[in-house]
Amino acid sequence: MSVSLPERSQISACVFVLGLLCHSSLLLNAQSQASPQTKERQIRVQEPLRTASASRIDLAPKLDGTLDDPIWQQASAIDNFLQREPFEGQPSTEKTEVRILYSKHEVYFGITCFDSDPKRIVATELRRDVSQELDDYFEIIIDSAHDRRNAYVFQINPLGTQRDALITEEQRTDSGTGDGDPGWDGVWTSEARITKQGWTATVAIPFSTLNFMQSRDVIWGINFKRFIRRKNEEDLWSGWRRVYGAARISQAGELHGISEIGSGRLFIVKPYGLVGFSHFPSSAAGTGLTPGTSALYTGGVDVKLGLRSNLVANLTANTDFADADVDTQQFNLTPYKLFFPEKRQFFLENAGVFNFPLGGDSGDLLFFSRQIGIDPITGEEVPINGGAKVTGSIGNFELGVMDVDTRSSGPNPYANYAVARLKRSLWGGSYIGVMGIDKRSGNPFDSFNQTSGADTRLVFYKNLVVNGYATQTRTPGFSSGQTNVGAGFNYQTNWLEVFAQHRKVGPNFSPEVGFLERTDCICNYLDVTFKPRPKLRGVRELNFEGFMFHAPDTHHVLQTQEWQNTFRIEFNNGSYSDDDIVDVFTQRLITPFNIYKNIFIPVGEYHWTRHQLTYGSPQDRRLMVSFFERFGTYYNGHLNEARVRATYRASERLSFNFAEQWNRFRLGLVTGPAGTVLPGAVGDFSVVFGSFQTNYSFSRFLTLSTLLQMDTANNQAASANIRLRWNYRPDSDLYVIYTAGQRFASLVAANPPQFYENRFAIKFTYSWRP
Repeated sequence: MSVSLPERSQISACVFVLGLLCHSSLLLNAQSQASPQTKERQIRVQEPLRTASASRIDLAPKLDGTLDDPIWQQASAIDNFLQREPFEGQPSTEKTEVRILYSKHEVYFGITCFDSDPKRIVATELRRDVSQELDDYFEIIIDSAHDRRNAYVFQINPLGTQRDALITEEQRTDSGTGDGDPGWDGVWTSEARITKQGWTATVAIPFSTLNFMQSRDVIWGINFKRFIRRKNEEDLWSGWRRVYGAARISQAGELHGISEIGSGRLFIVKPYGLVGFSHFPSSAAGTGLTPGTSALYTGGVDVKLGLRSNLVANLTANTDFADADVDTQQFNLTPYKLFFPEKRQFFLENAGVFNFPLGGDSGDLLFFSRQIGIDPITGEEVPINGGAKVTGSIGNFELGVMDVDTRSSGPNPYANYAVARLKRSLWGGSYIGVMGIDKRSGNPFDSFNQTSGADTRLVFYKNLVVNGYATQTRTPGFSSGQTNVGAGFNYQTNWLEVFAQHRKVGPNFSPEVGFLERTDCICNYLDVTFKPRPKLRGVRELNFEGFMFHAPDTHHVLQTQEWQNTFRIEFNNGSYSDDDIVDVFTQRLITPFNIYKNIFIPVGEYHWTRHQLTYGSPQDRRLMVSFFERFGTYYNGHLNEARVRATYRASERLSFNFAEQWNRFRLGLVTGPAGTVLPGAVGDFSVVFGSFQTNYSFSRFLTLSTLLQMDTANNQAASANIRLRWNYRPDSDLYVIYTAGQRFASLVAANPPQFYENRFAIKFTYSWRP
């Protein structure tokens, strides 16, 4: 009996998944016969939540990075840290102590990270608010509302460098960037010193930074995390199970003893001024952009106001984003939209409140703030008149309300965006929520777009998470097919993770202020990952993953299908291998796919198979390198993707990052824009793109960054961004920025022409507390 390719794909994927489940059942039987040491560790994991106490002082201790001030001895030391990685529940290999003091207006943390080999402490990052995952670091997690869902993150490395973030609804983030959303910026002070016994640090956090106004009998949720880079070891004070981590706020401990404190109301007025020039080429004529050189001179103001504990209002007028990071270039290998993360401060702050995912693995979002103030096709910035938002929590409710107004610019008419989000907390990180979005535009053919939805996240036994949502849109000209409903679950243990999801997206579902990869889809996804930890020298974890994605349209005609088997190895020193044994695709094109310049892949159904090899070197070295090779068939031909990335940390002041990718296409039949057949040789081409970045830190408060990018598929070919940042006082900065090329990338599937811009700007901000 013959079997078609899609059927063979489904059979192979199912066999792989069943094989993993069989391995899982065998491991369950083995665990039922666990050794006494294993059972003791399991009992230890089930201990009650821990408590700590803060000691009252009248005068602040010396905040010089040491604990030499005798005042620190008034606080008892917290020292019972346990490993999350690599040996769950075991005592940490290096001792850690934390002492907590408080005065009328601030809380203080004195931290001692003992180390048996201080010369091997890794401390290389002096830039604020960037990832510290390549360093040793210490993290303070404060749940000041004590709602066991949300928290502030304060992170420092042995140089005293700061990173702060927000954890919302226990959301985990990419392990390569750190815990929480780093878009939030708080005012706090830190110093650190490397000593003969390890490293020490002092931290002072004003109650106003936490927007905390309760004055008596305070109880906070609190946790501490230490990361030892050379050992790839993660130690936690509470919630140390591997499936928990620092983001699981419901497993944090409690801090008692704070009382009789002053008001912590947050009130910051932050004006800015900007001068400079901008130059566009003559080809920009007729696009709404001004060819030639134009002077830049503008100003505006941002305001943060604490309305009550854990409820903050943000106001902005004539908003400017000159200091936002530029987008990293990508080459689109699919006929679907590209996703670029939000990088603008006003939208990043408390952004997690507005999170409404449309499927756990798809990346689709009901609300995507990047659709406001940036043209999604050209990437040009659209001027913002002003905006306001209120975010935070009231009792068991979490809310977010936003309104932003943009003015007419080029092809973009004036528009107003109103967004409202409300979530009701349930048990253990569970919630039920609703969201509404209303866009009003001066475009007579698309005068409004409305989106509404309800969703829920239900957590059972801490291992099983069930989620579901139902949404719809209203757009002029459509009366049906505007819904999107879905449900799924995620089951996770130390050795097994299962994720499944079903979605049905109508052909006219159009969230214009969201991100949606595809419409007209009945999308089914199943992913099973088996994660054993055998006793192999140098190996921390093996990882066997199999997933299948099956996506016909709403008429049940197959549009996309993919199944993949992957094998990974994680080593104790942080190196890894990530290899796709087989990755099988089926893709139907209903319109020609513009893959490169004037080259189009014709309409039809395509089948191809690809393979991947990846290796990353240890992450505690000054030089780190990763290699990536994906090869095999692709549509009607072949494609090789070769990638190399390297990071060299010459010192704590100077670092280099290099990334290069070479895509070599050998396609069969291709066509031109009008569908005419082109010579076969035209389907043979290469695309090279990459970046080179240097960072030099004169100190923790003065840094210079340079980013050079190239892309042979783009008419701009090369771009540059040079940025000097001087943080001359807390929350106040002077920027000097030069950009050649495009700052923000296009989100559409095709690569439209983008106008090369030369822009020089000096931006000054001053944070004032009335």
